[in-house]
Amino acid sequence: MTRPLTIDVWSDVMCPFCYMGDALLAKALDTFPHKEQVEVRYRSYQLMPGLPVDSDMNATEILVKAKGIPRAQAIAMNKQVEARAAEVGLEYHLDQALVVNTRSAQRLSQFALAEGRQHAFMQRLFRAYFTEGKNVGKYDVLADLAAEVGLDRARALEVLERGGFDSEVAADQSQANAIGIQGVPFFVLDGKYVVSGAQPVEAFRKALDTAWGAGRG
Repeated sequence: MTRPLTIDVWSDVMCPFCYMGDALLAKALDTFPHKEQVEVRYRSYQLMPGLPVDSDMNATEILVKAKGIPRAQAIAMNKQVEARAAEVGLEYHLDQALVVNTRSAQRLSQFALAEGRQHAFMQRLFRAYFTEGKNVGKYDVLADLAAEVGLDRARALEVLERGGFDSEVAADQSQANAIGIQGVPFFVLDGKYVVSGAQPVEAFRKALDTAWGAGRG
């Protein structure tokens, strides 16, 4: 039996280009004849690991207050990102997005991976953050999102409250450092073929074809 093609994706739920990259990869997979033999695994990465756990600053405010960008420029930048997202079929409302410490969300993503529901959970997380303005740093919100994709809400809440899967998050972040990842999304196909950023569909399709052809005949 032909071995599956694995795609490891380092991403953060707050990264606008991670959601876009995910959508672009999905479009490439739609035309890939071996789609059913592709396994996508999300790896943990935090763009702002130093944020306080109770942080919930608006995405515009974080640019103004934390980055020192003039408000008008910050709003314009976010509008440009929203427009680019719309081009790939995604709805962003960055004026509503709440910038939080995503460590808990990453831990629950690891739980979802163990339960075989990670892709659905990450999709729900992205939509909750970028489209719905939900606070994805809060345990009850995360547990509700987990339940929506078929995970046990009580178990999800227990994972969150007990610090579960933190070592898995740390391992992914350590691996990212070892590889030299400095930005996300970062896609690694079969452990050696890299696509960095939200590249066009054609770039993902070329990487898929290359990775599949290597060693599979």
